[in-house]
Amino acid sequence: MTQSNKPTAIITGGSRGIGRATCVTLAKQGWNICFSYVSNLAAAQETVALIEAAGGQALAIKANVANREDIKQLFAAAFKTYGRLDALINNAGIVGEPRSILDADDAHLTDFFRTNVLSYFFCISEAARLMSTQRGGKGGSIVNMSSAAARHGGMPEEAHYAASKGAIDSVTIALAKELAPHGIRINAVRPGLINTSIHDAHGGQALINKIAPTVPLGRAGMAEEVAEVITFLAGPLSSYMHGALVDVSGGR
Repeated sequence: MTQSNKPTAIITGGSRGIGRATCVTLAKQGWNICFSYVSNLAAAQETVALIEAAGGQALAIKANVANREDIKQLFAAAFKTYGRLDALINNAGIVGEPRSILDADDAHLTDFFRTNVLSYFFCISEAARLMSTQRGGKGGSIVNMSSAAARHGGMPEEAHYAASKGAIDSVTIALAKELAPHGIRINAVRPGLINTSIHDAHGGQALINKIAPTVPLGRAGMAEEVAEVITFLAGPLSSYMHGALVDVSGGR
């Protein structure tokens, strides 16, 4: 293990969308990057190339955040490579298939909440062990990916998704109290209508084009715009922001 002189971030779900944009934006700011992906090796390799083109060092780890052992291996790999951890970006998640509450079943909800909620607990636990000033760490920051759906309910037949993001809001606020004595800041970002593949389940670009005019700013956001806010929250310029839920929603 070599102790890097650059700050290091772990980004879960970093191979596409907001996760990829965050990897690249942090790399431009001088961070070492370790990101997870589930199965799309080609997309992960593209992200690595973008990070390196931005002047950063990249480590791509295949890991399913719904599996706690995979999470442990992800953090171990990052620490072995860089010798430090300064930020966790809890980004990985799924939308799940649209489903009426009349058709909800145990398997669907259990798998969904394990990925979208329990994985955040698991990742924060691993990060806190490494960053806690009470355990010999140097402190750090955590940024959770929530959603504007937490407050407006989200798309039709996606109560499960909105509820999972409401849980992330609550976790962020609760852990702000618990983690402060450990030298760890935690905040959440709540994106609104962002032009990424997350909307494919509801019509993709056609849906984005339909909803965009209802956004006060008159358009959908870009992944890079969310990534800029995440990067700000991860770094020292947001040193007095803690337990905040930051909307990046164009006013919607």
